[in-house]
Amino acid sequence: MNNQTNLKPSNVYLITAVASLGGLLFGYDTAVISGAVGGLRSYFVSPLSENINIATEAIVEFKGLITICTLVIFALFSSFIFKFFKKVTAIGIMVVSILLIGSLLYSNFLSDSNELSENLGNSILGFMVSSALVGCIIGAAVGDRIANSIGRRNGLIVAALLFIISALGSAYPEKLPFLMAGNLTTFIIYRIIGGIGVGLASMLAPLYIAEMAPANMRGKLVSCNQLAIVSGMLVVYFVNYFIIKGQADDWINNIGWRYMFLSECIPAILFFFFLLIVPKTPRFQVLKGNEDAAIAVLTKYNGSSRASEILEDIKKSFKTKKAPWLSYGWAIIIIGLLLSVFQQFVGINVVLYYAPEIFKGMGMETDASMMQTIIVGAINLLFTVVAMFTVDKFGRKILMIIGSIFMAISMLGLGTVLYADSSGIVALLLMLLYIAAFAISWGPVTWVLLSEIFPNKIKGVMAVAVAVQWLANLVVSWTFPMMNNNSHLNELFNHGFAYWIYGIMAVLSAFFIWKFVPETKGKTLEEMESIWEAEGTLESKIN
Repeated sequence: MNNQTNLKPSNVYLITAVASLGGLLFGYDTAVISGAVGGLRSYFVSPLSENINIATEAIVEFKGLITICTLVIFALFSSFIFKFFKKVTAIGIMVVSILLIGSLLYSNFLSDSNELSENLGNSILGFMVSSALVGCIIGAAVGDRIANSIGRRNGLIVAALLFIISALGSAYPEKLPFLMAGNLTTFIIYRIIGGIGVGLASMLAPLYIAEMAPANMRGKLVSCNQLAIVSGMLVVYFVNYFIIKGQADDWINNIGWRYMFLSECIPAILFFFFLLIVPKTPRFQVLKGNEDAAIAVLTKYNGSSRASEILEDIKKSFKTKKAPWLSYGWAIIIIGLLLSVFQQFVGINVVLYYAPEIFKGMGMETDASMMQTIIVGAINLLFTVVAMFTVDKFGRKILMIIGSIFMAISMLGLGTVLYADSSGIVALLLMLLYIAAFAISWGPVTWVLLSEIFPNKIKGVMAVAVAVQWLANLVVSWTFPMMNNNSHLNELFNHGFAYWIYGIMAVLSAFFIWKFVPETKGKTLEEMESIWEAEGTLESKIN
């Protein structure tokens, strides 16, 4: 009992609730786009086909923006290359990559005429929807530096401000132009700004909770952040539904989509002001030499008897030596990266971003399609909670394999139903089955595996895995309209093609988990290290 002197659980729950608003905004910002896709197409893309001069100007700006985004993403990933290879080798890889990426970008995009084609229009819409993910990559990449320079709490304050700026600019790009850019480019830039906020929140919110929570409550409290993310998605689905309920399509396409983005200001402003009343983490205080402030916070949240002991543990942790990222070989690196890639390539964010459009494509009215999206969000939330209570009971591998199997069945089935032009209740049930399968497996369990497979000495590799995850998300979300709205593919497959691709990826993900990913349930970090040091790594399995 002495260890808990002065400890008030309400204090811990309060800071967890405040930090979890970062997770809620993460989910809110990434899902708000789902209700606005039709409005964005009508307001930004469709008018380009009516005015050649406006279209040419917008396409030139779009090409320039894509070039800049490519260079930024390449620069961020280049910093990782130097962590894996010697300097000369890393420079060689970068030069080859620049030449390859540059030639592909020029020959397949920049050299094309500045005339609006069906594929280019779909590409513009896809990037508008997925552009926030460029910001997510940036935010995740700089999150560690921000956490160690201005702190976890102050980093979240920056994220809150970025959410507010993004919400206002995305809602009214013509009133808040970015420099001299046109409306389309301005909208994309504001979405990228919001994405930086998401990237920061995705890293700093769970980090803040983990560093503030007592050890005996840490697991439960950190899991609240994942719950907050899916809750944010569900909340915004409700918000979008009530914004457009009973409204005419013209109002939705001209005004309604603006209110969807603007609504994010409410939780973002609350997040900003609540952050001003919570303390900086003890670990950051020690990092900056403020031990008195650290001990005060530790006493408040852990009790006076435990405070000094935890302070000493924090000081010792700074002395832990980091090992080279390839200390355990390539197997662990490849497995970590493929976990991130498969989590996105099974198509989950296509459903989360485009759900209303998918349901409207099945013949549903606007109100009905938004209501079905709410059901999708509710299923996502429910089965995420189920996963939280079953992952330690059944293990990681079995949940991941079962999830992959049912996702494969759902996506292959949905593609077949659409191909046969017999959508309806069957398509809806397959979509809900898919969401349930993902939410109980690849959604939360991927993060559990990523946090467990990397030994403490090379925890920095997780930053690469997270960045790759955002990049894979960008690729999938950007390319979906190009596949789903392509006239030639629709003549052949009637909107079923994209879903078959995601179904095949789900099959491959099941094989990957079964063959290459070790079970981490009940294993200590030391035991995980021995797995990677022993024989039976990815290379030996392949050979």
